[in-house]
Amino acid sequence: MPKIRNDINGWLVVDKPIKMGSTDVVRELKYLLHPMKIGHGGTLDPFASGVLPIAFGKATRTVSYVMDGLKTYEFIIHFGVRTSTDDIDGDIVETNERRPTAEQIKSVLPKFIGDIDQMPPAYSALKVNGKRAYELIRNGIQPDLKARKIHIESLRLLKVISADEIRFEVVCGKGTYVRSLGRDIATAVGCLGHLSYLRRTACGAFSLKDAFSLDKIKDLCYKEQLVSRLYSIETVLSDILELALNEEQARFLSQGQVLKNTFGAKQGSTYKATLNGLLVAFVVVDGNLIRPTKVFKQFN
Repeated sequence: MPKIRNDINGWLVVDKPIKMGSTDVVRELKYLLHPMKIGHGGTLDPFASGVLPIAFGKATRTVSYVMDGLKTYEFIIHFGVRTSTDDIDGDIVETNERRPTAEQIKSVLPKFIGDIDQMPPAYSALKVNGKRAYELIRNGIQPDLKARKIHIESLRLLKVISADEIRFEVVCGKGTYVRSLGRDIATAVGCLGHLSYLRRTACGAFSLKDAFSLDKIKDLCYKEQLVSRLYSIETVLSDILELALNEEQARFLSQGQVLKNTFGAKQGSTYKATLNGLLVAFVVVDGNLIRPTKVFKQFN
């Protein structure tokens, strides 16, 4: 008999453990909950832990608003060793005895803040001529990667743990590879380095205080309490301008019809249209009309 799929809508924040990929977490939740639709809001490498937002049902249509948001990481650079993957899971390819001082590190951090060019790590999921970069390397082909523009909102040294290891915090935008950032900080002070630790502490609207471990999630599933702990779709949309509708306007939009722009909404802008605080649709202002682009709630 076909499996019953549950109509679950909303966001669950998982504290991803190390040694699991993001898709492994999604697979586990599929098995536990059998949702109609599921997706995640930003990949974490297996060696990394921390905030992994999981979208269910209609929330999957808002994943981009999480992935495009700022993310916060704590990370540790282990100096004196360069690895093939720029993290602890790679093979050692070079070592030296040079170690930076805290003052040397602090002097180079400002050059990494703002809009900067970053070379992605060779072992990445980026596609080159239709193939993943890491697949090319495994086949003995060096991928021709290009530097990409990324945004670093803030970057600070948190603690000198030892001569070999220093802990940092970074707040960054979409597409940032923290592994590459660690490698480049080490290079800037004339050293080698790789990440020995990486933990995402915030992702878009979510932080560690919102997150559940997988063991806790399994316990909540057993007690049939998990769905009540989901965050609403609207949680990730706090930064989007809102149009408050009446019931008639909400019904028109939900049926794909346009409204006259009696709201004074700005030409070309995207808004979330709501009824009593609940998301009805995403809309765009087209001249004197409000057009729905994604409908989330249907009205008869």
